[in-house]
Amino acid sequence: YQPAPLSEKALPDTFVVQVSASYEVPVLYSVVPANGTEYFIIDPSTGVVRTKKNLKLEDFPVVFTVRATDPSNAGIFNEASVKVEVIDENDFPPVFPSSLLEERLEENLPPTQIVQLKAQDNDTGRNGLLTYGILSGDELKFRIDNATGILYSTASFDYEEEPTEYQVVIYAEDDGIPEKKRGYCTVVVKIVD
Repeated sequence: YQPAPLSEKALPDTFVVQVSASYEVPVLYSVVPANGTEYFIIDPSTGVVRTKKNLKLEDFPVVFTVRATDPSNAGIFNEASVKVEVIDENDFPPVFPSSLLEERLEENLPPTQIVQLKAQDNDTGRNGLLTYGILSGDELKFRIDNATGILYSTASFDYEEEPTEYQVVIYAEDDGIPEKKRGYCTVVVKIVD
């Protein structure tokens, strides 16, 4: 049996799967003591498997064995395995190590790399997969690589002719389900004479 994956937020008593054995009389169902017995319980007469407690994502997938036994002779039984997977929910937004960075950039440089921003997301899989973008700032003068988080200048700056400081607000966005989450960081770029 391979039931639909459970959410890591599934509460105790959540339906997992119903196992069924064909036999001449009604059988007794049980979970074979071993891996899985801490998380799952089975109704002895219906074969319905439910969660017994909150699930820990890092313990899954779990494969456990269910047994159907002849009620009058415990020596007559059959077993099947159940594989349960758990889906990571999008619990955490991306977080930058610092919400404010100050970077210096010499005037008259050709377009160049300024800084690499790196956010952390404690989710796994696509919920922890990050892309970067510029939320606000002078998009004509800056760009960010959406995969690497590297912030670049796209023009050269003149200390005497232009502002000597720019604020660029960067976001990191996860690919979360059901909704995407964002974290933010402001980069203050100071043009140096």
